[in-house]
Formats: sequence, structure tokens, C-alpha cells
Amino acid sequence: MYQGAAGRLCSALRDVPALCASSLRQQPHHSPAKRALSPPLRGSLGAFACCHSLAGWIGDAPTKAASTPGTSSSSPPPAGGAPGSTARAAARSVCSMGNGTSRLYSALAKTLSSTAAISQHQNYLEESDHEQLDPLDPKDLLEECQVALQNRPARLHREFVSRADNFGSPHTFRVMQWNILAQALGEGKDNFIKCPMEALKWEERKYLILEEILLYRPDVLCLQEVDHYFDTFQPILSRLGYQCTFLAKPWSPCLDVEHNNGPDGCAFFFLQDRFQLVSSAKIRLSARTLKTNQVAIAEVLQCKETGRLVCFAVTHLKARSGWERFRLAQGTDLLHNLESVTQGATIPLVVCGDFNAEPSEEVYKRFASSSLNLNSAYKVLSHDGETEPPYTTWKIRPTGESCNTLDYIWYSQHALKVNSALSLLTEEQIGPNRLPSFNYPSDHLSLVCDLGFSVDPDRLL
Repeated sequence: MYQGAAGRLCSALRDVPALCASSLRQQPHHSPAKRALSPPLRGSLGAFACCHSLAGWIGDAPTKAASTPGTSSSSPPPAGGAPGSTARAAARSVCSMGNGTSRLYSALAKTLSSTAAISQHQNYLEESDHEQLDPLDPKDLLEECQVALQNRPARLHREFVSRADNFGSPHTFRVMQWNILAQALGEGKDNFIKCPMEALKWEERKYLILEEILLYRPDVLCLQEVDHYFDTFQPILSRLGYQCTFLAKPWSPCLDVEHNNGPDGCAFFFLQDRFQLVSSAKIRLSARTLKTNQVAIAEVLQCKETGRLVCFAVTHLKARSGWERFRLAQGTDLLHNLESVTQGATIPLVVCGDFNAEPSEEVYKRFASSSLNLNSAYKVLSHDGETEPPYTTWKIRPTGESCNTLDYIWYSQHALKVNSALSLLTEEQIGPNRLPSFNYPSDHLSLVCDLGFSVDPDRLL
């Protein structure tokens, strides 16, 4: 499947009943442009591949679970420290993680015909494995990412833009929205004709994704097209102090790709030292009366500093032109569900997602005019405060070049305010071959904003 650097963390994982046999080999060089390098390795992201050699099982279990909405909650371990800075290079060896079979998988293989047994294993994987492991230090993990990426081009720099009328807030939280590009789709279906296949290899692309998350250290993280949830994002982020929830698409296109890692879906993460879970809902979106292939997760969290409630939702609407009315129906269904979850808009709401819709589309207008009183956070980057960015995705496919604004962070504008937002990459930074690339892992840009509670907690929405 993929490789990672061997170190302290790999040793620790030998105590987990999911360790597979590994062999050592060196990572190939890809690009003459070099990054600034970090101190020596202290851990191993690659070891997490051992936690889930269940590609065959993943293709079934989450898909079945995704077809029926439900609720869930769990309690992963506490967070580690804060991200650090780069320094010097270090030699590294990596252990191959995809060819062996874990002891956990061997035990499961005898009972895969039982849906109940699969469900029990999913619970074990989600709740038990990571609880046996020590928390990770984000600084160490960030250093490891940067060493693993030492032969890639330098990371693209982005800055936060603050509101002109931002006077600061004692209670703020950071939200990150990102379609990370499913690995199976990037390599097998999306056909980015200007992106070298070598740039899409999971062996290094995973580090680019994790580096982006670690650099901005969001309190709440919303991801789409996640097909490495169980073997990468859940085990790593839970040890960084995040509570994790995943909902796969019922009929994920990833399953059509040979050697896939299971279905893709939406994933939601929040730092447990900032929030605690009040309720969780998994939603399969409908278009009128038809159940569709798109999903959403909605969780009500309580801020530990203020005691105030916030509902966060993550979704990914139907893609492609010609499906505008379908997206409108899906968005309308999501709003209806969120109205119920927020108890008629009495709980502030943040909705993150790849809507696959430009601001001119009806689904965008429906969100902007809904009774939930939502506004789009990234308008703060515009001069008038009323305009969306010119693009959040930019790619080249055989059908031509696509430069679109499709991704949004919606928020309850009377209960919350936007203090700052992360600027987008410029056309010059993105380059003529567009996204993804050797120095950016997805065809969508991440959106990151700092939100604060309004001064008057009793103000009506």
C-alpha cells in the first residue's frame, strides 16, 4: 500500500494487534527543488498503514453502514503539543506497509460473511486501537512530514487576512474545510493530464495532506473524498487529540478503481480539549424522495471555554454540470435536516463542504437566503465583503481547464463572526500545470478561517 519513516512510533505500534510485516527500502527522488528541512525523525506516520490492512473489508462495511442515518459518539485520547518549525535534514529509512497481513485481519477473515461481525470490528477499530497508544506531539509529526517531503518543491506560502473591523475576540476557534482528493480517484479516474503520476503517489502525498493540517492546526476539521480514513486519518488524528467521525458514500466511485482502499466519504474531526460532543447525526442526502449517493455529518459541540453550543456539518454534493437541480434538492434536504439538528436555528451553525456549485447556482442562493441566516466566511477576503473568491479549485483534464469556486464555509452570521481567513494560492503559485502537483496534494484548496462568538450570547439568530 504505502511506506513511512521508521522510528519511535513504529516501535510503539508493535503493541497494537494490527502490525504487519515490513521490509526496508529508500524513497525515490522526484524533484530538484528542495524544501527547508526539519530536525531528525522522532516518529513514523508510515507505521499507521499497519493498523488497517483491510482494503477488502473497507469496501463493504462502511458502505453498508452509510446507507442508514444514525448517531454516534466516542472519546479518543488527549491532544499533544503545538506544531514547530523546520531546521535540518535527516537520513531516513522507510518500512513497507502494504504487503503483510495483520493479526487482527487474520482473525477477522474467518468471520467476514457476518455483517454483525464486521460491525463489531468497525467499533473495535474506531474505539479501541488508538486508545491503547500514547498521544502524539504535533511538532514531532510535522517535522516528520517535512523530512519525508525533503525532495519535493518548497511548500506554497499562504497568509491569514483579517477583517478590517476585527478587534479580536477572547473566544475564537479555527475551522478547516478541504476536499483532499480521494487517492483512488486521483490515480485512477480523475485524469489530471498535466499532473505527473509520480506526484499522486500516496507514499508522499499523504505527508503533504498531513503537513497542511498540522501547519494550521484547526480546532474543527472537515474533509471530503477521504478514502484513507481507517489507516491514516483516524489513527493519526485521534492521537493528536481529535475525536473522529466518518461516513462513506453508499456507492463510492473509488470502488470501481483497481487496488482501491475502500469507499471515500466525509470525515469530521474536532479537538477534545476545545469542544465536547453533545450529539452526532449521519445523514444520507435525498433529492426530493430519492436517496442519493451524497452524505453529510452534523455534530453539536459544546465549547469548553464558554459553554456555548455550535452545530458543525460537513458535506459533499453531487458533481458535474447538468446536475444543478439535483444539487439544489440535496442542499434543500441538508438545510431541512440542519434546521432540526439546530432546533430551529437556536444553535449556531457552521457548514463546510465541497458543494460542486458556483455562487451563481440555486443551491448557493438557497443557503444564502435560508432561515438559518447563513453567510459565507470567505467573502471576508473580498474588498466589499460580498464577493466569493475567484476559485477554490483549478485543474486541467482532457475536457479542458476548470477554474471554479465550489468550496465554502457557511456560518450563522448573527451568532458568529469571521475574524480572519487563510488567503488562497495565486495563479503564479499554482503554476501553469494547475492542481494537484508535487507541492500541493489536491485539486481543491483548503479553506481555513478563525471564527468567534458574538459578544452578546443571548442575541437572537
